[in-house]
Amino acid sequence: MTIDDDNRDEFLDALDEQQRAAAQSLLGPVVILAGAGTGKTRTITHRIAHGISRGIFAANRVLALTYTNRAAGELRLRLRQLGVGPVAVKTFHSAALGQLEYFWPQFAGVPAPMILGAKAAMLSSVATQNRIELDAAAIRDLASEIEWRKLSMLSIEKYEQLTTRPKVAGLSHTTNVVLQRAFEEAKIKAQKIDFEDVLILTLGMLRAEPRALAHVQQQYRFFTVDEYQDVSPLQHALLDLWLGDRSDLCVVGDPNQTIYSFTGATSEFLKNFTDRFEDATKVQLTRNYRSSSQIIDFANLLTEGSEPLQSQGFEGVRPRVLTFSSDAEEAETIAESIKASLQAGVPANNIALLYRTNGQSQVFENALAKKGIEYSVRGGERFFNRAEIQQAMQGVRAESVMPTGKSLNHAVSDICRSLGWQAKPPTEAGAVRERWAALNAFIGILDEMPEDSTLVDFAKELDERKRSQHEPVQSAVTLSTIHAVKGLEWPVVFVAGLSEGFLPISYAQTDAEIAEEQRLLYVAITRAGRELQLSWSKRDAASGRDRIASRFLTKFEQRPSGMNIPG
Repeated sequence: MTIDDDNRDEFLDALDEQQRAAAQSLLGPVVILAGAGTGKTRTITHRIAHGISRGIFAANRVLALTYTNRAAGELRLRLRQLGVGPVAVKTFHSAALGQLEYFWPQFAGVPAPMILGAKAAMLSSVATQNRIELDAAAIRDLASEIEWRKLSMLSIEKYEQLTTRPKVAGLSHTTNVVLQRAFEEAKIKAQKIDFEDVLILTLGMLRAEPRALAHVQQQYRFFTVDEYQDVSPLQHALLDLWLGDRSDLCVVGDPNQTIYSFTGATSEFLKNFTDRFEDATKVQLTRNYRSSSQIIDFANLLTEGSEPLQSQGFEGVRPRVLTFSSDAEEAETIAESIKASLQAGVPANNIALLYRTNGQSQVFENALAKKGIEYSVRGGERFFNRAEIQQAMQGVRAESVMPTGKSLNHAVSDICRSLGWQAKPPTEAGAVRERWAALNAFIGILDEMPEDSTLVDFAKELDERKRSQHEPVQSAVTLSTIHAVKGLEWPVVFVAGLSEGFLPISYAQTDAEIAEEQRLLYVAITRAGRELQLSWSKRDAASGRDRIASRFLTKFEQRPSGMNIPG
């Protein structure tokens, strides 16, 4: 249901026509198909703010659900900047965990079970007990398969019947099932649950306890779900329970960015939304504000049958597609290009180098290090786990309890100076520079705090950011797998290693799997704003075998000249 607002408020005035249509659709089921770079976070936050300002939404009855902690932190920050009240912004897991910890003691008479930090140690132990040798990669694969099974709402008994399921970690299906059963038994013995069990137990508890379900449904009335194409069957079952017989549900997603099916995610809920809710309001966001028109032209070649993106930016330079003789040549040339960009004044945090698998990063790390270029690998050491950041947080907490009368900026700067920070960056590379960069980013969080914030406010902000892993931007070139950067963007992007076996990955065999690999390249391309380079190398240095260019690169062969793609 669209609210026709003759007295449009500032939240609508800041939106374009498509975004405004979405923001004015406040009641009933709403589906927003938001292409890459079309301002979906802006639309979501302004829609919530508009609904609250009109008195349609009560801030404390809105629940905004996101896929990652980082996305939740960003959404929470944007709402705060709009001056919006106490809106709950959570991942599915954090929302479920809060309910589990609140209700479990009431109905079970004991605290909620402890959560297993990671599956790896326990899986390794049960494998050893069953006289099965598994390396770290195999353990990760088995853990991922357990997560897929649970998020797909399959019991071990039902999973055991899936004899056509691809092999996991080289194990037979029978051995795989044996290890999964042993893992579940070990958890019960240790009186612990894993992350997926949080959703399973919350779902079972709310189904079994009408009082708990009534409490949750009373607490939350208006739902917004971001990245709806990434929702798993288990998450969706929980969402349905929270929603009940109501229909004030706004979902936002992009089928072209469905890249997590290996975790149990499915875009079918997004695609079938208007079948489930026949009276749903459907809005499409197609105006891309992130990328140049030339980059968008490339991206649209990968989305046959979809509404094409319309670049609202400048024409820009034509993306380059380059072929190299070896991995070393590819890495060396990219590092040299990055160095040239830095010398031309491009900030390091405006540049990203993306690849398909974690194993591809080392050659690029070596090339950048040789040229003295600072880089940060996404998925490496967590910002808030660094020793100097923990020390800085302790200092903020201590001074917030016993304030010295200094201003917030002065107090935080002094705390960081006591840990070795100075206004001028050090000339040394390596650990010294990394420590300085981390503390500098820590101070940079102050720029995102509201005016008149106190040390107490800053301490609370830090605790919330640590909990949600909402990390600050650091002054370094980003290296990352493509999967880890959905939702992020950089003016300058290099996408490397685009050969058969990497993208598409070797184990992608079915049409659906190949289509997902193509969407992965689409996600990579649409991270770029101003400059984009795609590349691959002809020879695998480790094996000595020749490579073939990714089949997806042929889609760009009909583009104008200036590309070096093998015929």
